[in-house]
Amino acid sequence: MPKRSRSDVEKNFLIDAIDAFNRKLLIISPDYKILAANNTAMEGHPESIIGKPCYEVIPGCSTPCPNCPANEVLKTGKASLRYDQCYNFSGDIDMLCLYSYPVYRGDNVDALVMLDFDLPALKNIEERRIRSNAFLRNLILSAVDGVIASDPTGKILIFNEAAAEVSGYTVEEALNDISIRDVYPEGGARKVMKMLLSEEYGGEGKLISYHLDAKHKSGEIFPISLNASIVYENGKKVATIGFFHDRREEIRMQKALEKTQVQLLQAEKMASLGKMAAGVAHQLNNPLSGIILFTKLVMEEYDLPKDALNDLERVLEDAKRTKDIVKELLEFSRQTSHDMKPQDINDIISRTMFLLENQSIFHNIEISKNLDKDLPLIMGDAQQLNHVFMNTILNAADALEGSGKLSLKTHVSSETEMVCIEISDTGSGIAEDVLPHVFEPFYTTKEQGKGTGLGLSMVYGIVESHGGLIRAKSKPGAGTTFYIELPVAEGQEGGRKIG
Repeated sequence: MPKRSRSDVEKNFLIDAIDAFNRKLLIISPDYKILAANNTAMEGHPESIIGKPCYEVIPGCSTPCPNCPANEVLKTGKASLRYDQCYNFSGDIDMLCLYSYPVYRGDNVDALVMLDFDLPALKNIEERRIRSNAFLRNLILSAVDGVIASDPTGKILIFNEAAAEVSGYTVEEALNDISIRDVYPEGGARKVMKMLLSEEYGGEGKLISYHLDAKHKSGEIFPISLNASIVYENGKKVATIGFFHDRREEIRMQKALEKTQVQLLQAEKMASLGKMAAGVAHQLNNPLSGIILFTKLVMEEYDLPKDALNDLERVLEDAKRTKDIVKELLEFSRQTSHDMKPQDINDIISRTMFLLENQSIFHNIEISKNLDKDLPLIMGDAQQLNHVFMNTILNAADALEGSGKLSLKTHVSSETEMVCIEISDTGSGIAEDVLPHVFEPFYTTKEQGKGTGLGLSMVYGIVESHGGLIRAKSKPGAGTTFYIELPVAEGQEGGRKIG
Protein backbone atom coordinates (compact mmCIF):
# COMPACT_ATOMS: atom_id res chain seq x y z
CA MET A 1 0.00 0.00 0.00
CA PRO A 2 1.57 3.37 -1.02
CA LYS A 3 2.38 5.77 1.80
CA ARG A 4 0.20 8.81 2.24
CA SER A 5 2.03 12.15 1.96
CA ARG A 6 1.83 14.31 5.08
CA SER A 7 1.88 18.02 5.48
CA ASP A 8 4.51 19.71 7.59
CA VAL A 9 1.86 20.48 10.20
CA GLU A 10 0.95 16.78 10.44
CA LYS A 11 4.60 15.80 10.71
CA ASN A 12 5.18 18.32 13.46
CA PHE A 13 2.19 17.08 15.43
CA LEU A 14 3.30 13.47 14.98
CA ILE A 15 6.83 14.29 16.22
CA ASP A 16 5.42 16.23 19.17
CA ALA A 17 3.15 13.29 20.03
CA ILE A 18 6.09 10.87 19.93
CA ASP A 19 8.19 13.14 22.11
CA ALA A 20 5.30 13.57 24.53
CA PHE A 21 4.87 9.79 24.80
CA ASN A 22 5.99 8.86 28.33
CA ARG A 23 7.47 5.52 27.25
CA LYS A 24 10.85 5.19 25.63
CA LEU A 25 10.81 4.88 21.85
CA LEU A 26 13.83 4.20 19.65
CA ILE A 27 14.22 3.75 15.94
CA ILE A 28 17.25 1.62 15.11
CA SER A 29 18.87 0.39 11.92
CA PRO A 30 19.23 -3.30 11.05
CA ASP A 31 22.79 -3.10 12.41
CA TYR A 32 21.40 -1.88 15.79
CA LYS A 33 22.45 1.83 15.46
CA ILE A 34 20.05 4.38 16.93
CA LEU A 35 18.54 6.49 14.16
CA ALA A 36 16.07 8.46 16.28
CA ALA A 37 14.76 8.62 19.86
CA ASN A 38 11.99 10.45 21.64
CA ASN A 39 12.60 12.75 24.61
CA THR A 40 11.73 10.03 27.17
CA ALA A 41 14.41 7.75 25.70
CA MET A 42 16.96 10.59 25.82
CA GLU A 43 16.44 11.21 29.54
CA GLY A 44 19.43 10.24 31.69
CA HIS A 45 21.90 10.56 28.81
CA PRO A 46 23.86 13.86 28.89
CA GLU A 47 25.29 13.15 25.44
CA SER A 48 23.33 12.35 22.36
CA ILE A 49 22.74 8.65 21.75
CA ILE A 50 21.91 9.09 18.08
CA GLY A 51 24.28 7.05 15.90
CA LYS A 52 25.39 4.81 18.74
CA PRO A 53 24.61 1.06 18.84
CA CYS A 54 21.51 0.64 20.99
CA TYR A 55 23.18 -1.97 23.20
CA GLU A 56 26.00 0.42 24.13
CA VAL A 57 23.59 2.69 25.98
CA ILE A 58 22.92 -0.22 28.36
CA PRO A 59 25.65 -0.58 31.01
CA GLY A 60 27.72 -3.74 30.67
CA CYS A 61 26.53 -4.62 27.17
CA SER A 62 28.94 -4.77 24.23
CA THR A 63 26.87 -6.92 21.86
CA PRO A 64 23.15 -7.21 21.10
CA CYS A 65 21.23 -8.77 23.99
CA PRO A 66 20.26 -12.41 23.29
CA ASN A 67 16.68 -11.68 24.32
CA CYS A 68 16.38 -8.47 22.28
CA PRO A 69 13.15 -8.60 20.23
CA ALA A 70 15.06 -6.90 17.37
CA ASN A 71 16.78 -10.23 16.75
CA GLU A 72 13.45 -11.92 16.16
CA VAL A 73 12.16 -9.07 13.96
CA LEU A 74 15.27 -9.24 11.74
CA LYS A 75 14.93 -13.00 11.51
CA THR A 76 11.19 -13.21 10.75
CA GLY A 77 10.32 -9.73 9.47
CA LYS A 78 7.43 -9.68 11.95
CA ALA A 79 6.75 -7.85 15.22
CA SER A 80 8.13 -9.42 18.38
CA LEU A 81 7.50 -9.12 22.10
CA ARG A 82 9.87 -9.98 24.95
CA TYR A 83 9.06 -9.90 28.66
CA ASP A 84 12.02 -10.21 31.01
CA GLN A 85 13.97 -8.68 33.88
CA CYS A 86 16.84 -6.71 32.37
CA TYR A 87 18.46 -3.26 32.11
CA ASN A 88 16.18 -0.65 30.60
CA PHE A 89 17.35 2.19 28.35
CA SER A 90 18.24 4.25 31.44
CA GLY A 91 20.52 1.53 32.80
CA ASP A 92 18.20 0.53 35.69
CA ILE A 93 17.21 -3.06 36.34
CA ASP A 94 13.50 -3.31 35.68
CA MET A 95 10.76 -5.64 34.58
CA LEU A 96 10.38 -4.69 30.92
CA CYS A 97 8.06 -5.57 28.14
CA LEU A 98 10.08 -4.76 25.00
CA TYR A 99 8.15 -4.54 21.78
CA SER A 100 9.70 -4.17 18.33
CA TYR A 101 8.22 -3.99 14.87
CA PRO A 102 9.77 -3.50 11.43
CA VAL A 103 9.66 -0.43 9.16
CA TYR A 104 9.81 -1.53 5.54
CA ARG A 105 11.19 0.30 2.54
CA GLY A 106 10.00 -1.78 -0.33
CA ASP A 107 10.53 -5.44 0.47
CA ASN A 108 13.37 -4.86 2.91
CA VAL A 109 13.39 -3.94 6.59
CA ASP A 110 14.76 -0.43 6.62
CA ALA A 111 14.49 0.21 10.37
CA LEU A 112 13.04 -1.17 13.60
CA VAL A 113 10.94 0.60 16.21
CA MET A 114 11.70 -0.32 19.84
CA LEU A 115 9.25 0.39 22.66
CA ASP A 116 9.54 -0.47 26.32
CA PHE A 117 6.72 -0.90 28.84
CA ASP A 118 6.97 -1.52 32.56
CA LEU A 119 3.70 -3.39 32.75
CA PRO A 120 2.79 -4.06 36.40
CA ALA A 121 -0.45 -5.70 35.30
CA LEU A 122 1.48 -8.15 33.13
CA LYS A 123 3.85 -8.76 36.01
CA ASN A 124 0.92 -9.54 38.31
CA ILE A 125 -0.52 -11.89 35.73
CA GLU A 126 2.78 -13.74 35.54
CA GLU A 127 3.00 -13.98 39.31
CA ARG A 128 -0.54 -15.33 39.48
CA ARG A 129 0.29 -17.84 36.77
CA ILE A 130 3.32 -19.03 38.74
CA ARG A 131 1.25 -19.28 41.93
CA SER A 132 -1.50 -21.15 40.09
CA ASN A 133 1.00 -23.61 38.66
CA ALA A 134 2.53 -24.15 42.11
CA PHE A 135 -0.93 -24.67 43.63
CA LEU A 136 -1.90 -27.13 40.89
CA ARG A 137 1.34 -29.03 41.41
CA ASN A 138 0.79 -29.19 45.18
CA LEU A 139 -2.80 -30.27 44.56
CA ILE A 140 -1.66 -33.19 42.40
CA LEU A 141 1.19 -34.18 44.71
CA SER A 142 -1.09 -34.07 47.77
CA ALA A 143 -4.01 -35.94 46.18
CA VAL A 144 -5.31 -38.97 48.11
CA ASP A 145 -5.49 -40.99 44.89
CA GLY A 146 -2.37 -41.94 43.01
CA VAL A 147 -1.69 -39.71 40.00
CA ILE A 148 0.52 -40.80 37.08
CA ALA A 149 0.99 -39.02 33.76
CA SER A 150 3.19 -40.20 30.91
CA ASP A 151 4.10 -39.06 27.43
CA PRO A 152 3.39 -41.16 24.29
CA THR A 153 6.71 -43.02 24.72
CA GLY A 154 5.77 -44.16 28.25
CA LYS A 155 8.10 -41.78 30.11
CA ILE A 156 6.52 -40.77 33.41
CA LEU A 157 5.95 -37.01 33.71
CA ILE A 158 3.92 -36.83 36.95
CA PHE A 159 4.11 -39.22 39.89
CA ASN A 160 2.64 -38.07 43.19
CA GLU A 161 3.25 -39.25 46.76
CA ALA A 162 0.12 -41.42 46.85
CA ALA A 163 1.32 -43.26 43.73
CA ALA A 164 4.74 -43.71 45.37
CA GLU A 165 3.18 -45.13 48.55
CA VAL A 166 1.03 -47.64 46.66
CA SER A 167 3.64 -48.71 44.08
CA GLY A 168 6.75 -48.81 46.27
CA TYR A 169 8.74 -46.59 43.88
CA THR A 170 10.02 -43.21 45.02
CA VAL A 171 9.01 -40.15 43.01
CA GLU A 172 12.62 -39.81 41.79
CA GLU A 173 12.74 -43.45 40.66
CA ALA A 174 9.48 -43.08 38.78
CA LEU A 175 10.52 -39.90 36.97
CA ASN A 176 14.04 -41.07 36.10
CA ASP A 177 14.34 -44.88 36.12
CA ILE A 178 11.07 -46.54 35.10
CA SER A 179 8.32 -46.17 32.50
CA ILE A 180 4.56 -46.51 32.68
CA ARG A 181 4.93 -50.11 31.46
CA ASP A 182 6.65 -51.00 34.76
CA VAL A 183 3.57 -49.87 36.69
CA TYR A 184 0.97 -51.72 34.59
CA PRO A 185 2.18 -55.31 34.01
CA GLU A 186 1.58 -57.65 31.10
CA GLY A 187 0.69 -55.02 28.51
CA GLY A 188 -1.66 -53.18 30.86
CA ALA A 189 -0.53 -49.73 29.68
CA ARG A 190 -1.17 -50.64 26.04
CA LYS A 191 -4.55 -52.09 26.96
CA VAL A 192 -5.54 -48.88 28.79
CA MET A 193 -4.54 -46.77 25.79
CA LYS A 194 -6.46 -49.05 23.45
CA MET A 195 -9.56 -48.72 25.61
CA LEU A 196 -9.17 -44.94 25.79
CA LEU A 197 -9.42 -44.84 22.00
CA SER A 198 -12.01 -47.62 21.72
CA GLU A 199 -15.47 -46.82 20.38
CA GLU A 200 -16.82 -49.22 22.99
CA TYR A 201 -15.88 -46.66 25.65
CA GLY A 202 -17.04 -43.67 23.61
CA GLY A 203 -13.74 -43.04 21.82
CA GLU A 204 -13.45 -39.76 23.72
CA GLY A 205 -10.13 -40.50 25.36
CA LYS A 206 -11.62 -41.12 28.81
CA LEU A 207 -11.87 -44.22 31.00
CA ILE A 208 -13.89 -44.22 34.24
CA SER A 209 -13.62 -46.66 37.18
CA TYR A 210 -11.83 -49.32 35.19
CA HIS A 211 -10.54 -52.26 37.22
CA LEU A 212 -7.13 -53.67 36.36
CA ASP A 213 -3.92 -54.88 38.01
CA ALA A 214 -0.88 -52.79 38.91
CA LYS A 215 2.60 -53.99 39.80
CA HIS A 216 4.44 -53.12 43.00
CA LYS A 217 8.19 -52.51 42.97
CA SER A 218 8.55 -55.85 44.82
CA GLY A 219 6.80 -57.65 41.97
CA GLU A 220 3.50 -58.08 43.81
CA ILE A 221 0.42 -57.71 41.62
CA PHE A 222 -2.48 -55.84 43.21
CA PRO A 223 -5.89 -54.57 41.99
CA ILE A 224 -6.63 -50.89 41.34
CA SER A 225 -9.52 -48.77 40.10
CA LEU A 226 -8.44 -46.32 37.38
CA ASN A 227 -9.84 -43.11 35.93
CA ALA A 228 -7.77 -42.09 32.91
CA SER A 229 -7.83 -39.61 30.03
CA ILE A 230 -5.75 -38.49 27.08
CA VAL A 231 -4.22 -35.00 27.22
CA TYR A 232 -4.31 -33.10 23.91
CA GLU A 233 -2.41 -29.97 22.90
CA ASN A 234 -3.31 -28.24 19.63
CA GLY A 235 -5.17 -31.38 18.59
CA LYS A 236 -2.14 -33.61 19.18
CA LYS A 237 -1.96 -36.33 21.85
CA VAL A 238 0.86 -35.30 24.17
CA ALA A 239 0.22 -37.38 27.32
CA THR A 240 -2.11 -39.64 29.26
CA ILE A 241 -2.99 -39.10 32.90
CA GLY A 242 -4.49 -41.55 35.34
CA PHE A 243 -5.99 -41.27 38.83
CA PHE A 244 -6.12 -44.57 40.67
CA HIS A 245 -6.61 -46.10 44.11
CA ASP A 246 -5.67 -49.43 45.66
CA ARG A 247 -8.65 -51.82 45.82
CA ARG A 248 -7.18 -54.34 48.27
CA GLU A 249 -8.86 -52.83 51.32
CA GLU A 250 -12.10 -52.40 49.39
CA ILE A 251 -12.04 -56.07 48.36
CA ARG A 252 -11.18 -57.15 51.91
CA MET A 253 -14.14 -55.18 53.28
CA GLN A 254 -16.40 -56.59 50.58
CA LYS A 255 -15.42 -60.14 51.51
CA ALA A 256 -15.90 -59.36 55.20
CA LEU A 257 -19.35 -57.99 54.38
CA GLU A 258 -20.23 -61.09 52.37
CA LYS A 259 -19.05 -63.27 55.25
CA THR A 260 -21.19 -61.25 57.67
CA GLN A 261 -24.18 -61.61 55.38
CA VAL A 262 -23.66 -65.39 55.27
CA GLN A 263 -23.37 -65.46 59.06
CA LEU A 264 -26.56 -63.43 59.41
CA LEU A 265 -28.31 -65.79 57.03
CA GLN A 266 -27.00 -68.74 59.00
CA ALA A 267 -28.13 -67.16 62.27
CA GLU A 268 -31.58 -66.58 60.79
CA LYS A 269 -31.83 -70.17 59.59
CA MET A 270 -30.54 -71.49 62.89
CA ALA A 271 -33.15 -69.40 64.70
CA SER A 272 -35.83 -70.92 62.49
CA LEU A 273 -34.39 -74.37 63.17
CA GLY A 274 -34.47 -73.65 66.91
CA LYS A 275 -38.16 -72.74 66.77
CA MET A 276 -38.90 -75.86 64.76
CA ALA A 277 -36.84 -78.03 67.14
CA ALA A 278 -38.63 -76.56 70.14
CA GLY A 279 -42.00 -77.42 68.61
CA VAL A 280 -40.88 -80.93 67.62
CA ALA A 281 -39.40 -81.54 71.08
CA HIS A 282 -42.62 -80.46 72.75
CA GLN A 283 -44.68 -82.71 70.48
CA LEU A 284 -42.38 -85.70 70.94
CA ASN A 285 -41.68 -85.37 74.66
CA ASN A 286 -45.30 -85.97 75.69
CA PRO A 287 -45.76 -89.30 73.84
CA LEU A 288 -42.21 -90.36 74.78
CA SER A 289 -42.96 -89.69 78.45
CA GLY A 290 -46.15 -91.77 78.09
CA ILE A 291 -44.24 -94.64 76.45
CA ILE A 292 -41.64 -94.65 79.24
CA LEU A 293 -44.26 -94.39 81.99
CA PHE A 294 -46.59 -97.10 80.73
CA THR A 295 -43.70 -99.42 79.83
CA LYS A 296 -42.50 -99.22 83.43
CA LEU A 297 -46.07 -99.83 84.71
CA VAL A 298 -46.47 -102.91 82.53
CA MET A 299 -43.12 -104.25 83.68
CA GLU A 300 -43.99 -103.67 87.36
CA GLU A 301 -47.68 -104.71 87.49
CA TYR A 302 -47.74 -107.78 85.26
CA ASP A 303 -46.04 -111.11 85.68
CA LEU A 304 -44.44 -111.38 82.28
CA PRO A 305 -42.10 -113.95 80.76
CA LYS A 306 -38.42 -113.08 80.72
CA ASP A 307 -38.39 -112.61 76.94
CA ALA A 308 -41.26 -110.13 77.18
CA LEU A 309 -39.47 -108.23 79.92
CA ASN A 310 -36.32 -108.12 77.81
CA ASP A 311 -38.34 -106.69 74.91
CA LEU A 312 -39.90 -104.07 77.15
CA GLU A 313 -36.44 -103.19 78.48
CA ARG A 314 -35.40 -102.59 74.87
CA VAL A 315 -38.47 -100.40 74.31
CA LEU A 316 -37.70 -98.46 77.48
CA GLU A 317 -34.04 -98.06 76.55
CA ASP A 318 -34.85 -96.82 73.01
CA ALA A 319 -37.51 -94.44 74.31
CA LYS A 320 -35.05 -92.91 76.78
CA ARG A 321 -32.43 -92.69 74.06
CA THR A 322 -34.93 -90.95 71.77
CA LYS A 323 -35.80 -88.51 74.54
CA ASP A 324 -32.10 -87.75 75.06
CA ILE A 325 -31.69 -87.11 71.32
CA VAL A 326 -34.66 -84.71 71.34
CA LYS A 327 -33.18 -82.93 74.37
CA GLU A 328 -29.80 -82.75 72.68
CA LEU A 329 -31.31 -81.36 69.46
CA LEU A 330 -33.20 -78.72 71.43
CA GLU A 331 -30.09 -77.70 73.37
CA PHE A 332 -27.97 -77.59 70.24
CA SER A 333 -30.42 -75.55 68.19
CA ARG A 334 -30.93 -73.04 71.02
CA GLN A 335 -27.15 -72.40 71.22
CA THR A 336 -27.35 -72.13 75.01
CA SER A 337 -24.39 -71.36 77.26
CA HIS A 338 -21.82 -74.12 77.56
CA ASP A 339 -19.36 -75.44 80.07
CA MET A 340 -16.02 -74.04 78.92
CA LYS A 341 -13.01 -75.53 80.70
CA PRO A 342 -9.59 -77.01 79.86
CA GLN A 343 -10.01 -80.10 77.70
CA ASP A 344 -7.76 -82.83 76.36
CA ILE A 345 -8.53 -83.08 72.64
CA ASN A 346 -7.10 -86.59 72.43
CA ASP A 347 -9.56 -87.79 75.12
CA ILE A 348 -12.53 -86.23 73.30
CA ILE A 349 -11.49 -87.79 69.98
CA SER A 350 -10.97 -91.18 71.65
CA ARG A 351 -14.42 -91.08 73.30
CA THR A 352 -16.00 -90.10 69.98
CA MET A 353 -14.30 -92.95 68.15
CA PHE A 354 -15.31 -95.39 70.90
CA LEU A 355 -18.95 -94.59 70.09
CA LEU A 356 -18.47 -94.73 66.31
CA GLU A 357 -15.88 -97.33 65.36
CA ASN A 358 -18.11 -100.35 66.14
CA GLN A 359 -20.92 -99.12 63.92
CA SER A 360 -21.46 -101.03 60.69
CA ILE A 361 -20.39 -98.09 58.50
CA PHE A 362 -16.82 -98.45 59.86
CA HIS A 363 -16.48 -102.26 59.51
CA ASN A 364 -14.43 -102.13 56.30
CA ILE A 365 -12.69 -98.82 56.98
CA GLU A 366 -9.07 -98.74 58.16
CA ILE A 367 -8.73 -96.26 61.03
CA SER A 368 -5.33 -94.69 61.67
CA LYS A 369 -4.64 -92.63 64.81
CA ASN A 370 -1.60 -90.45 65.28
CA LEU A 371 -2.34 -88.44 68.43
CA ASP A 372 0.38 -86.32 70.01
CA LYS A 373 0.75 -87.54 73.61
CA ASP A 374 2.18 -84.20 74.77
CA LEU A 375 -0.65 -82.13 73.34
CA PRO A 376 -1.50 -79.04 75.45
CA LEU A 377 -5.00 -78.53 76.79
CA ILE A 378 -7.49 -76.30 75.01
CA MET A 379 -10.38 -74.31 76.48
CA GLY A 380 -13.66 -75.74 75.25
CA ASP A 381 -16.96 -77.48 75.83
CA ALA A 382 -16.54 -81.26 75.63
CA GLN A 383 -20.08 -81.92 74.41
CA GLN A 384 -19.84 -79.36 71.62
CA LEU A 385 -16.40 -80.59 70.56
CA ASN A 386 -17.78 -84.11 70.52
CA HIS A 387 -20.37 -82.85 68.00
CA VAL A 388 -17.55 -81.35 65.90
CA PHE A 389 -15.56 -84.59 65.67
CA MET A 390 -18.61 -86.83 65.34
CA ASN A 391 -20.03 -84.83 62.41
CA THR A 392 -16.66 -84.50 60.67
CA ILE A 393 -15.74 -88.18 61.11
CA LEU A 394 -19.18 -89.38 59.96
CA ASN A 395 -18.89 -87.08 56.95
CA ALA A 396 -15.53 -88.70 56.12
CA ALA A 397 -17.02 -92.20 56.58
CA ASP A 398 -19.85 -91.34 54.17
CA ALA A 399 -17.26 -90.21 51.61
CA LEU A 400 -15.45 -93.59 51.91
CA GLU A 401 -18.67 -95.46 51.06
CA GLY A 402 -17.79 -98.50 53.17
CA SER A 403 -14.08 -98.92 52.32
CA GLY A 404 -10.86 -96.95 52.49
CA LYS A 405 -8.76 -95.28 55.16
CA LEU A 406 -9.68 -92.73 57.81
CA SER A 407 -6.78 -90.90 59.47
CA LEU A 408 -6.88 -88.88 62.69
CA LYS A 409 -3.90 -86.75 63.66
CA THR A 410 -3.29 -84.16 66.39
CA HIS A 411 -0.29 -81.90 66.85
CA VAL A 412 0.69 -78.32 67.67
CA SER A 413 0.87 -76.13 64.58
CA SER A 414 4.36 -74.65 64.17
CA GLU A 415 2.90 -71.63 62.36
CA THR A 416 -0.03 -70.65 64.60
CA GLU A 417 0.97 -72.40 67.89
CA MET A 418 -2.58 -73.76 68.09
CA VAL A 419 -3.71 -77.34 68.59
CA CYS A 420 -4.31 -78.77 65.13
CA ILE A 421 -6.62 -81.71 64.38
CA GLU A 422 -6.49 -83.30 60.93
CA ILE A 423 -9.28 -85.65 59.82
CA SER A 424 -8.48 -87.23 56.44
CA ASP A 425 -10.17 -89.75 54.19
CA THR A 426 -9.20 -91.49 50.96
CA GLY A 427 -12.63 -91.00 49.43
CA SER A 428 -13.68 -89.49 46.12
CA GLY A 429 -12.91 -85.92 47.22
CA ILE A 430 -14.93 -82.73 46.82
CA ALA A 431 -15.44 -80.94 43.51
CA GLU A 432 -13.63 -77.60 43.15
CA ASP A 433 -16.87 -75.64 42.71
CA VAL A 434 -18.43 -77.33 45.77
CA LEU A 435 -15.51 -76.89 48.21
CA PRO A 436 -16.11 -73.16 48.99
CA HIS A 437 -19.71 -73.97 50.05
CA VAL A 438 -19.25 -76.99 52.35
CA PHE A 439 -19.71 -74.93 55.53
CA GLU A 440 -22.77 -73.05 54.30
CA PRO A 441 -26.02 -73.88 56.13
CA PHE A 442 -28.46 -76.16 54.27
CA TYR A 443 -25.94 -76.77 51.48
CA THR A 444 -25.71 -80.46 50.58
CA THR A 445 -24.84 -82.60 47.58
CA LYS A 446 -26.43 -85.70 49.06
CA GLU A 447 -29.66 -87.20 47.75
CA GLN A 448 -32.91 -85.88 49.15
CA GLY A 449 -33.59 -87.41 52.54
CA LYS A 450 -29.94 -88.36 53.16
CA GLY A 451 -28.59 -85.00 54.30
CA THR A 452 -29.84 -81.70 55.74
CA GLY A 453 -26.79 -79.57 54.92
CA LEU A 454 -26.49 -78.56 58.59
CA GLY A 455 -23.75 -80.89 59.87
CA LEU A 456 -20.65 -79.03 58.67
CA SER A 457 -22.38 -75.69 59.17
CA MET A 458 -22.84 -76.52 62.86
CA VAL A 459 -19.23 -77.71 63.02
CA TYR A 460 -18.08 -74.38 61.60
CA GLY A 461 -20.14 -72.42 64.12
CA ILE A 462 -18.85 -74.41 67.10
CA VAL A 463 -15.20 -74.13 66.05
CA GLU A 464 -15.55 -70.39 65.47
CA SER A 465 -17.25 -69.90 68.87
CA HIS A 466 -14.19 -71.58 70.42
CA GLY A 467 -11.92 -69.00 68.76
CA GLY A 468 -10.68 -71.61 66.31
CA LEU A 469 -10.40 -72.11 62.56
CA ILE A 470 -11.60 -74.83 60.23
CA ARG A 471 -10.88 -75.37 56.56
CA ALA A 472 -11.09 -78.19 54.04
CA LYS A 473 -8.58 -79.22 51.41
CA SER A 474 -9.59 -81.64 48.69
CA LYS A 475 -9.05 -82.82 45.15
CA PRO A 476 -11.50 -84.96 43.21
CA GLY A 477 -10.33 -88.57 43.39
CA ALA A 478 -7.61 -87.77 45.99
CA GLY A 479 -9.63 -87.63 49.22
CA THR A 480 -10.34 -84.80 51.65
CA THR A 481 -8.69 -83.39 54.76
CA PHE A 482 -10.38 -81.17 57.34
CA TYR A 483 -8.03 -78.99 59.37
CA ILE A 484 -9.34 -77.79 62.74
CA GLU A 485 -7.24 -75.41 64.86
CA LEU A 486 -8.13 -74.52 68.45
CA PRO A 487 -6.31 -72.06 70.74
CA VAL A 488 -4.26 -73.43 73.64
CA ALA A 489 -5.76 -72.79 77.08
CA GLU A 490 -4.15 -70.15 79.28
CA GLY A 491 -1.46 -71.55 81.56
CA GLN A 492 0.05 -73.75 78.86
CA GLU A 493 3.71 -73.21 78.05
CA GLY A 494 5.75 -74.41 75.12
CA GLY A 495 2.86 -76.45 73.82
CA ARG A 496 2.89 -78.84 76.83
CA LYS A 497 0.72 -79.45 79.87
CA ILE A 498 1.91 -77.89 83.13
CA GLY A 499 0.91 -78.07 86.78
